[in-house]
Amino acid sequence: MQMLIRMILFLVTTSFLIIGCDHEPKGKSTMTEQEYDDIGRFIWNTYVPKSGQSDTVQGELLRANEKLRDECHRNGNINWDSGHEILANYILTTLTESPDLSDEAKAELKRDIERVLDYEYPYTEDDLFDRTERKIFDWYLANQEPIPRSHNPDLYR
Repeated sequence: MQMLIRMILFLVTTSFLIIGCDHEPKGKSTMTEQEYDDIGRFIWNTYVPKSGQSDTVQGELLRANEKLRDECHRNGNINWDSGHEILANYILTTLTESPDLSDEAKAELKRDIERVLDYEYPYTEDDLFDRTERKIFDWYLANQEPIPRSHNPDLYR
C-alpha cells in the first residue's frame, strides 16, 4: 500500500511540475535542481526499460546518455564499441535536428558529444553528461507525448 501511495504522490508531483511549468526550452532555464531531478526520475521510471532499448525517443535519449556515462566512468571505455557511437550519435542527431533547443545549446551539445566520442581518452567527470541530460530534459518539456521509436538492430547495448 505504501508503494502505491508513493507512486501516486510521485506521479501527481511530476505531472504538476511538467504541466504547470512555463519553462521555455529555448531560453535560459528557470528550473530548479529538484524539478530537473523529478523530470529525470519520471522519464526513467516511465520510458526506460530494465534492459534493452526503449520503445520511445524520450526513454532512449536518457538511456543512451546513462550508458555512455557508465562506460566512461565505470569502465574507462575499455568496452567501447560501435554501439556506444550509435548511442552518442543518436543523442546528437535527435537533439540537434529538433527546433526545441537553442543554437547555443546545440553547439554545446555537439562539443560535448565529440568529446565523448574521443573514446581513447575517457571523460570521467559528470558535468558533460549532466549538461547533456539537462538538454534531454529541456527537449522533453517540449515533447511530452511519447514518441515511438523502432529498435536499432545494430545496437546491442
